[in-house]
Amino acid sequence: MRAWDIEGKTALVTGATSGIGYETALGLLRAGAHVVIAGRDPAKTARVLAELKEKSGSDRAESVLGDLSLMREVRRLAADFLARHDRLHVLVNNAGVITTTRTVTAEGHELLFATNHLAVHLLTGLLLPALRRAAPARVVTVSSAIHRIGKIHFGDLMLERGYGAFKAYAQSKLANILFTRELARRLEGTGVTANALHPGFVGSNLGHQPGALGRLGNLFATTFGKSPAQGAATSLYLARAPEVSDVTGGYFIDARPHSPKVPEASVAARLWDVSEQLLAQPG
Repeated sequence: MRAWDIEGKTALVTGATSGIGYETALGLLRAGAHVVIAGRDPAKTARVLAELKEKSGSDRAESVLGDLSLMREVRRLAADFLARHDRLHVLVNNAGVITTTRTVTAEGHELLFATNHLAVHLLTGLLLPALRRAAPARVVTVSSAIHRIGKIHFGDLMLERGYGAFKAYAQSKLANILFTRELARRLEGTGVTANALHPGFVGSNLGHQPGALGRLGNLFATTFGKSPAQGAATSLYLARAPEVSDVTGGYFIDARPHSPKVPEASVAARLWDVSEQLLAQPG
């Protein structure tokens, strides 16, 4: 087992301006990491950055900006990070959304597939050179137990036919786990590990649930779900714990390994190739 101590290491956390991502960034700061938070809104991100510094008592924090539903902004965010840092020890792919109605981005992608999967695939790929240089390094991706009802709809990835919120969300969360498994396979022997997790049912606003339905859902989650701090526990475990230094391709719940419900490995490889093709298309 390789020695691992998060103190002094550089971490990037997406979706860090609220909820699980905020608590993950705070926990990493308190553990002595240099933390880069990624957010969409400049004013909110600046406000959260100042708050994180104050709460943690650490000034080792900075921010990068980008709307992760748009691949051009993912590329800009990655370029911004790499202009400042040539090494990345921990990448936490935390950002995620859910919508009650089908939405298409300006680049022609269904919003959930774009934000929850394509952005993860693209950002991780762009940052891989920095992760390799920093090895041992870790990629931590927040998935969900809802992946168990998911299916990768290769004939209709953007769900133009028969869109449903849970159908789209489950597909994207299954994609997170398949991406993690294929990434782990491709990174074998490099010192960079990749693991996914289910944070639990968390009282955290995913940000794209309009009207009364969205407010009701958020109220239910905050009343009966875990707190964001509790939801961040497994992300922090996978980012910080020495005992998972050599664990890769895993899926964790409550800081314990579990077996996800996933199709054969060939599906992960196919999804990887299809995602690369989609990302190669002009937006």
